[in-house]
Parts: sequence; structure tokens; C-alpha cells
Amino acid sequence: MVAETGGGRPAPDKFHRELEVLKDKLLELARLAEKAIELSIKAFLTQDEALARRVIVGDKTVNELEEAIDGECVRLIALFQPVAIDLRQLMAVDHIIAELERIGDSATNIAEEVLALKESPGRPPHPELPQMARDVLEMVRQSVQAFLRRDPKLARDICKADNIVDEMDRDLITELLQDMTGSPEGIPAGQSQINVVRNLERVGDHATNIAEQVVYMVEGESIRHRCQG
Repeated sequence: MVAETGGGRPAPDKFHRELEVLKDKLLELARLAEKAIELSIKAFLTQDEALARRVIVGDKTVNELEEAIDGECVRLIALFQPVAIDLRQLMAVDHIIAELERIGDSATNIAEEVLALKESPGRPPHPELPQMARDVLEMVRQSVQAFLRRDPKLARDICKADNIVDEMDRDLITELLQDMTGSPEGIPAGQSQINVVRNLERVGDHATNIAEQVVYMVEGESIRHRCQG
């Protein structure tokens, strides 16, 4: 039986227990999204079609879990009517899971490039592409840790890291376009790598959006569009 307050609403301790369960589900979603990016990059670098298809099929699980957590957020708001920090935590969860689902979409986009290239002449991946992928994955991991630790400083550090990823994005695309100009037969493979780079840059943006939610959750300050270290 659920304990109630004097006004007939469930007691706050019940809310916090359910919030912790929700955070566990968010962690599972984060794990799935991170793994999807990791495997999609591996599939692209090795041109592993079977692995690419595994990533694409796995996106259904990511979508279903995001929808389930979103439904739980709506239920908890209706049931407990949280305010202040409790409401901000719940809103942060709902925003963060949407960003994680979009990270899963980017992984699918990268995996689809593997299948699109199977009839095209291959070319070696840009040497900085693996490093960009590692940097972006670290941003995602750190943004989730910032949420779990309620650490606005770590969240702001992620914004700094996004500046580096944005610079890599510009540099890699410029170099890939130059290579394509000098080697027309390599245009399909070059364009495919550009698509991968752009998807990785978007993942960095999603990690930054998560970081912005952490700052708002902890400090009550919105830093959207001006997230800085």
C-alpha cells in the first residue's frame, strides 16, 4: 500500500524510490546508445555489413525503451505532482532520454552508410575519424555521469569538449572534400565519410544538450544555446 501525505498524495519517499528506478532505466538506455555508436563506427571502419545490420535492428530496442521511460515520466508527474528540484530532475530525465534516442538514430545512420557503400569502390577512412568517434563517445559517457553525480562543472566541461569536436568536424569535412575534388572516382566513399563525420558531430551536440539539462536540473539556470565552460 502506498503511503500518503495529509492531502491524500503519495508520500515523497515513494516518489524518490520510483525516480531511482527511472534513473536505472535511463542508464540502460545510455548503455544501449553508446554501444550502438561504438559498433556502428567499428562496422564502418571494417566495412562489416553483418555488424551494421545488427546496429540497425537494435535501434528498435532503443526506441521502445525511450518510449517506456517517457511514459513513466508522464505517470510520475501526474501521480506525485513534483515541484522544484524534484520536478527538474524528472524533466531532465525526459529530455535526456530523447537525446539518447537521437544518438541511437545517428548510430543507425552510420551503420546504413556501410550498406550503401557495398557496391562502391572503397577508400581508407580519414585517419582522424576514429579519434573523433572516441572523443564523441567520451562526451556521451561524461554527460551521463554529470547527470548521475549532479555535477554542473563536469557538464560545463562537456561544452568545452564540443568546441573541439566541432573543429574536427570542420577540418575533416574540408579535407574529405579536397580529396574528392582530386579523385572523382572516390566521391561516393568520400561523401559517405562526410555523412559519418556529420553524424558524429550531432552526437556531440546531443551530449552537450544532456549537459545543459544537468546545469538546469542542479542550478535552475537554462544555458541552452550558450553552454560554455
